[in-house]
Amino acid sequence: MGGISAEREVSLSSGRECANALRQAGYEVVEVDAGRDLPARLAEVRPDVCFNALHGRFGEDGRVQGLLEWLDLPYTHSGVLASAMAMDKTCAKQVYRDAGLPVVESLVMARDDVRAGHPLPPPYVVKPNDEGSSVGVYIVLDGANGPAQLSPDMPAQVMVETYVPGRELTVAVMGDRALGVTEIVTEGW
Repeated sequence: MGGISAEREVSLSSGRECANALRQAGYEVVEVDAGRDLPARLAEVRPDVCFNALHGRFGEDGRVQGLLEWLDLPYTHSGVLASAMAMDKTCAKQVYRDAGLPVVESLVMARDDVRAGHPLPPPYVVKPNDEGSSVGVYIVLDGANGPAQLSPDMPAQVMVETYVPGRELTVAVMGDRALGVTEIVTEGW
């Protein structure tokens, strides 16, 4: 839980709730705040299994999964390849396209070029190519006076795509069974 991504606080909350639920179910739980010392912490704790409650880069992008596989520790979460592909929006879109699914067209371009002028006719969305949970998402609506003025901590390369109105839903899947649908609602929308 925790970690070093932009989603650290959400991950800490998820980790605490998962740990509490696992304890209530009778499991022995050791909470580990995943920093750069994670390999040493895992060697110290020597878990039977790792429940991955990390969010964002370093937790959902295949890196921690690769570390856990290297250490031969069983873990919850998708594997290395699925995690890496899902976190890279450009890669994920190509996989969906190849499967015949409709995908919104997008561009990957320099952050500074997006700041300089509208890369697409509004409405459009600007976001990091490799973050999750709507981190760093800018929606430029019709009638906007200028392009998105992205924060300084946005990555040098960003994804720009045509805006599609709708609801954001996430579905947890275990094996071949959907466990539930959750709507993601952000402030102001």
